[in-house]
Amino acid sequence: MISTDEKITAPALKTVLARLWKYLYRYKWLLAAAFVMTLAGNLLALAGPRLSGYAIEALEPGKGRVDFDKVFYYCAVMAVFYAVSALLSYALSLLMIKLSQKVAYTIREDAFNKLADLPVGYFDRFQTGDIISRITYDVDVINASLSSDLIQLSASVITVVGSLAMMLTISPPMLLVFALTVPASILFTKYRTKKVKPLFKERSVKLGELNGFVEEKISGQKTVKAYNAEETMKSRFENKNDLAVEAYYRAEYLGSMVGPSVNFINNISMAMVSVLGTILYLYAMISIGDVSAFILYSRKFSGPINEAANIVTDLQSAVAAAERVFRLIDEKPEPADAPDAREVEDPQGDVALEDVSFGYNGGPQVIRHLSLEAKKGALVAIVGPTGAGKTTIVNLLMRFYDADSGVIRLDGLDIRGVTRKSLRLSYALVLQDTWLFEASVFDNIAYAKQGATRQEVEDAARLAGIHEFIAGLPKGYDTVLGGDGSDISAGQKQLITIARAMLMDTSLLILDEATSSVDTRTELQVQAAMKKLMRDKTCFVIAHRLSTVREADTILVVNNGEIVEQGSHEELLEHGGMYAGLFNAQFDGCAG
Repeated sequence: MISTDEKITAPALKTVLARLWKYLYRYKWLLAAAFVMTLAGNLLALAGPRLSGYAIEALEPGKGRVDFDKVFYYCAVMAVFYAVSALLSYALSLLMIKLSQKVAYTIREDAFNKLADLPVGYFDRFQTGDIISRITYDVDVINASLSSDLIQLSASVITVVGSLAMMLTISPPMLLVFALTVPASILFTKYRTKKVKPLFKERSVKLGELNGFVEEKISGQKTVKAYNAEETMKSRFENKNDLAVEAYYRAEYLGSMVGPSVNFINNISMAMVSVLGTILYLYAMISIGDVSAFILYSRKFSGPINEAANIVTDLQSAVAAAERVFRLIDEKPEPADAPDAREVEDPQGDVALEDVSFGYNGGPQVIRHLSLEAKKGALVAIVGPTGAGKTTIVNLLMRFYDADSGVIRLDGLDIRGVTRKSLRLSYALVLQDTWLFEASVFDNIAYAKQGATRQEVEDAARLAGIHEFIAGLPKGYDTVLGGDGSDISAGQKQLITIARAMLMDTSLLILDEATSSVDTRTELQVQAAMKKLMRDKTCFVIAHRLSTVREADTILVVNNGEIVEQGSHEELLEHGGMYAGLFNAQFDGCAG
């Protein structure tokens, strides 16, 4: 398993934001409405300090007269403006929640759909939990940032520009204060952002690793209990959890320092504005109303800068999450079929491997110069010790991986020259690892054939020897299975997957340790059913239990990626080679 740390070659911030903008632009009318609401609401709020200054001017301090009509008028207008601004802000929040949900839905859909296009090798390299974390947690982080930070950022820009314009009309000399404090805030924020950004990447990675660990341990809970390894798992989880919490703490701790630090700088600017305003008032260079309005505008001007510093922390988290999601979306899909690729039509079942060599991801060769031939209707068994390359042969036949050298043919056609879809539909495949989803028994079996009828499903179940068991369930074929068939035995799960394969009308069949999870009595039932299924079909049986391959036309003994023996069961026993050794060791072990 390759660590996700090795995969972090993050694109620039601009690239990530540009990608997010493309998703936002799909809902440009909602975005336009949000912009109008933001602009209107903030402009109304910006009018408040100016109206407040007019109301103070109406008091005419020092003259002993108060124009209450003007005071009440400006206060009433200010109240109306603030009320309308508040309503617009509320409507804007609802709109942005809707917009961010749509964007998150689209990103999550793109990420999930990409999984269907990825080669099998991708899932061999990454933990399931880490992939799930990208589609769930990381997308949620993006969603939260878009729904709140985008509003605040837009409002901050409008408020800062508007406040600056109003202060410029009131007293340009007092703006000199911000010539010192604003650059200080920007430089500090930029410095801290550079330090914090890698920490948020690390946080997302560690949380993904934690999710991957939890997913693996939940799926293997029976094994954990069987070996009394609960304390070991708790210890390992504690270590993973500590690393995730530590990464989370470092990111949040250093990120949270930005807001208070910038707020401190802004408070200094407020004090300087107050002192300078007092001096100018004493020299009759500015009115008390304008001083009041300027101070209020300076607070509005400084506030968004402080908020922006806090937003930057959230944006770092969102950018780190977006990078992980976009790396998934940007993963290279399974190579496209050749432009002149043909469809496999009515396959007969003649399969040949000619001098095939292969190694995973450019690593050491697992298969070396392998050649074999399976004629139409032949039953070919592939046996050998663990790691000999048996399952790799299945991966190559199905084009889950392409051979590094040599040729694999189906009915005389190089499989590189046919479409993957038609090639894979030519095979029925039953794996050692069963896969059932949370649906009815009927749906799980019918998964193999679109539009399958009840009679076809029942016939397949009868062939697999599982019909009587299914009929005895509370709702028969309509009984809903739990996640991954957790409420039935391993053998029953395997028989259902075998029934699923039987439903496919194919001329080729691959059984990869398909009977490893069933007991001896069930194994005999499956073998009887398989004989019916395999009539006139080419069948590859990869087996560790050698009792399942006695009836094979040809048994291939694979070791270190090469065929070291070939023949029938009787011939190989007489030969006294590796097969005889494996067979005798297996049954001597059973006898013992």
